[in-house]
Amino acid sequence: QAQVVESGGGLVQTGGTLSLSCTAFGITYNHYTMAWFRQGPGKEREFVASYVHEDGSTYYADSVKSRFTISSDIAKTTVYLQMNNLSLEDTAVYYCTAICDYDTYWGQGTQVTVSS
Repeated sequence: QAQVVESGGGLVQTGGTLSLSCTAFGITYNHYTMAWFRQGPGKEREFVASYVHEDGSTYYADSVKSRFTISSDIAKTTVYLQMNNLSLEDTAVYYCTAICDYDTYWGQGTQVTVSS
């Protein structure tokens, strides 16, 4: 059974840093994209960043560009989201997803709370 598991959320002050990780288990597709989405209080889920395993391309939402960095390990089963200079608006549940040709797998989410 394929699954995606996130870790690394927590509480941080504004301007601080936090790193999230996401590991995909049991995915049999050779090529897929792993991405982070987030859902803040009272907001819809939104795209944050993505990593295309096939060629290493990365994409970011404008709101996190230059502050967040997505990367992958050599085995390409884990992606990391390095979050710098966090603001109150970054408070959300962060979800990792593996987007395959015919399936999409979502993690349970990890809470990131930024306090002033």
